[in-house]
Amino acid sequence: MSSVVLATAGYDHTIRFWEATSGICYRTLQYADSQVNKLEISADKTQIAAAGNGQIRIFDVNSNDTQPVSTYDHPGNVTAVGFQKDSKWMYSGGEDGTVRVWDLRAPDCQRMYESRAAVNSVMLHPNQGELLSGDQTGHIRVWDLTANACSCELVPEVGTAVRSLTVALDGSLVVAANNNGICYVWRMLRGASHSTHFEPLHKLRAHPTYVLKCLISPDCQQLATASADRTVKLWSLDGFSLERTLVGHTRWVWDCVFSVDAAYLVTASSDATAKLWDLASGEAIRTYTGHHKACVACALNDSAIDGRDIDGLEG
Repeated sequence: MSSVVLATAGYDHTIRFWEATSGICYRTLQYADSQVNKLEISADKTQIAAAGNGQIRIFDVNSNDTQPVSTYDHPGNVTAVGFQKDSKWMYSGGEDGTVRVWDLRAPDCQRMYESRAAVNSVMLHPNQGELLSGDQTGHIRVWDLTANACSCELVPEVGTAVRSLTVALDGSLVVAANNNGICYVWRMLRGASHSTHFEPLHKLRAHPTYVLKCLISPDCQQLATASADRTVKLWSLDGFSLERTLVGHTRWVWDCVFSVDAAYLVTASSDATAKLWDLASGEAIRTYTGHHKACVACALNDSAIDGRDIDGLEG
C-alpha cells in the first residue's frame, strides 16, 4: 500500500495518481461521460471518490482495475464529496440543491436534504454527526444527522454565493469563503442540546475576487485560501495576518490540500497543473504536468495508518 496517495483530476476526464516527490504519474483512470469536479481519498487509503456530472464513482486506490468499484447517481453537477472517517458512509452535494448521504454497503441514497439552491460545498463536522453546506444564494446550513433535520442556518452575505467551507479538525472554527473574496470565520460552540452554534469571530478580506477553496490546516494553525486571482494565500488563525502568498499558477486555483503535518500544500489550477509547495519557503518544489485541460481537484492522504509512522513528502 502506498504511504502517500496523491491524485488530481479535472476537465480532461481523467484522474491521475502521482508519486509525490518525483512528480511521475504512475496511474491514469478515465472518467467517462464528464469532467471530475472533486476528489476525496478515504482515511484508510483504499478508496477514492470522484464526483462528476450526474454521478459519483468510487475507485480502488491500490489495484490496477480501471473500472469503478461502485457508482452512485446524483443528478446534475456534483460539487462536493467526502467519506465518514470509517468509510461506512459517504456524503455529497450538488447543483440540484441537495445534500445526500450514501451508505457504502447499499446502492441507493439513504438521506437527502434540500438546500433550495445549488450546493457548492459540504463538510463533515469532526464529530461525524453534522454536515455543513454552503450554497449559491449565500446560505450555510448545519444538518444534524441524529435529528435528521437542519439545526442551524446562517447567511453571512445575502445573495453572495458561499464557494467553500472548512471546519477545524478540533471542531473550534468554521470558515466560509465567498464569491466576493471574503472569508467569514466563526467559533463553533456546543449548545445545551448538543447542537452547534456559531459565534462571529472575524471577517477576512482574503482576495479581490472569488475564493474558490478555503482550508484550515490539520494543526489548526493556518487557513489557506485559493483564488481566481491565481494565488493561494496562507493566513495565521491567531490574529488572521497574512503569512505567505504562493505565486506560480497562471490561471485560477480551484483546490488545495495540506499534508498531514501542515508543512506542504498541493494545489490544482486551470493552467492544467498541480503544484507541491514547501510552506516554510513558499516555493513550489514540484509541478505535476500531464492533464490536457483545467485541473480542478486534488486529493492527498499522507497520514499514518494504525499509528505507524511513514515517510512523508520530504522524499
